[in-house]
Amino acid sequence: MSEAFQNFCTLLERVVAHQASDLHLAEGRAACWRLHGNLAAMDDVAWTQTRLDELLGELLGAQQGRDLAEKGTVDLGFTARSGERFRINVFRSLGRPALVARHLPSRFLSFNELRLPESVRQLASLSDGLVLVTGITGSGKSTTLATIINEINASLPVHILSIEDPVEFVHTPNQAIISHRELYTDVPDFASAVKASLREDPDVILVGELRDTETMRAALTAAETGHLVFSTLHTADTSGAIERFIGGFPGDEQSVVRHRLSLVLKAVVAQQLLPQNGRPGRVAAVEVLQVTPAVSNLIASGRTAQIYSAIESGREAGMQTFDQALAALARDNLIALEDGRRLARDPNGFERLMRQGRSGA
Repeated sequence: MSEAFQNFCTLLERVVAHQASDLHLAEGRAACWRLHGNLAAMDDVAWTQTRLDELLGELLGAQQGRDLAEKGTVDLGFTARSGERFRINVFRSLGRPALVARHLPSRFLSFNELRLPESVRQLASLSDGLVLVTGITGSGKSTTLATIINEINASLPVHILSIEDPVEFVHTPNQAIISHRELYTDVPDFASAVKASLREDPDVILVGELRDTETMRAALTAAETGHLVFSTLHTADTSGAIERFIGGFPGDEQSVVRHRLSLVLKAVVAQQLLPQNGRPGRVAAVEVLQVTPAVSNLIASGRTAQIYSAIESGREAGMQTFDQALAALARDNLIALEDGRRLARDPNGFERLMRQGRSGA
């Protein structure tokens, strides 16, 4: 074990001990961590190209090394000496290697701990269809999905099949049977893995990310054939996820895909992590779209611009807008009122929500 690898493992231990989320390493720069949402240097020792090359020589397997050389980026899972798990992305910046290691929680957080709405918990009881969890990178999508999968594992005798790049959360079978399949280690790509999964008797399929058209097509087919499919997209809101999915197909297919999606989509959860008010840590603001018959009709007819209004009026169906989530967090003093105002999509509507909350309406 090289000195560079030992230093890397020590840095990971510090990340865990201080509850940081990410470790950043790059040539000519000291190690940095993201602590409660903010980046800061961990020390003043710059990493050299030689040290990084030594580290990557031990960290990457032969195929991963080839992928980095050919594609300029590679993802992998890593278990530290303490047993803590990390998702690592190695990439090139101006021809030089760099990496980001994200700490994955060692235990599955509850819905209450994540402050997820009850309607998100209820997604674990669905029997079929497609559920999308969306948000920017680092918004907690994987953690939310892990909590939902953990709920299914604890309560239902089903076969859960996860396809990820890399496997982030390792579930121990409880009531369910769980099969983890990792890209490049177990399967060549998402699309072929999803297609093959239909011959592996799954009840629930977790697709780590809908990266391309073939994966979207396979996930849609799996949902249509009676499976419950969970996956993620990188969009900011729920209606954007629907358009992103449909837009992933060629133009001549989109009208058919729009109709198919309207029949199988069950819910979209969009989330963003915000700094807590006056305390360390972050909290999720969550927008929830439940696909009711009315929403299904909006999707099928291409009227996704009207979906936000449907969410605003869909409280009884378990829906909430991003602004409604912000107002609830601000009223509970979990985020600063100024942050709520700044992030609200409709500042005037946010103020009305705050007044309604104070008046008990």
